[in-house]
Amino acid sequence: MATPMQTMIRRLRVSNLILSAWQATHQAKHPVRLLAAPASRSFCTAPDQPTFDSISRYRERPWEYLESEEYIEKYGSQTVWADYRRNHKGGIPPEKTRKTCIRGDKISGNPCPVCRDPKLQVDYRNVKLLEQFISNHSGVIHDPTHTGVCMKQHKNLTRAIDAARDHGLLPFRVPFVEFKMEDYSNSHGAVTKTPPPSEAGQAGPWYSWYQWNQPPEKEIAKVRQVYHKYLKEEEPVAGQ
Repeated sequence: MATPMQTMIRRLRVSNLILSAWQATHQAKHPVRLLAAPASRSFCTAPDQPTFDSISRYRERPWEYLESEEYIEKYGSQTVWADYRRNHKGGIPPEKTRKTCIRGDKISGNPCPVCRDPKLQVDYRNVKLLEQFISNHSGVIHDPTHTGVCMKQHKNLTRAIDAARDHGLLPFRVPFVEFKMEDYSNSHGAVTKTPPPSEAGQAGPWYSWYQWNQPPEKEIAKVRQVYHKYLKEEEPVAGQ
């Protein structure tokens, strides 16, 4: 006589056989679907989400970066080139800075103050940045050896400053010119009445300043010494 335990084991075996037969017949018609659906793209992780491109934003409105908290934390009230130091061989720095800091996709070591920060955009509308490269006393653009910018960025800064002055965004000083009053005098013979030919004389020139004046012998000797290789010896005139 079978015990209750053996009866239970037989029933489990029969139920397993029935379940396997049902899965074999109905799996092709009704494929099993997972309850967990794949994650939607709208709930992707942080690295997959599109980041805010602040560089392109500052390229269109470059003056906003100098008013942002990021710029104030990085530079404070100093200029962008205040803490920059050039790297060079020896104790004497070269007369010119490097030609450019960025060649293709490669950035040189210790780039200049403008090239090291991609959010700094050299534009004629970015007045606060351009004012940092102009002397407060003379209004002259600082030399690149003083600011440390590369020659390429120095040319861009010069063009932007000239364009800002043309648009009236930056003041500029008109250089003082000392005029010679003798150039504007009306006492010279060229601007007075033309003398009649009788007063000028038939033998001499019409105007007195056209009269030939023999230069001093010292001046002639200096010219002969400088151009002695190209001077020809004077040939004696026939009949003399």
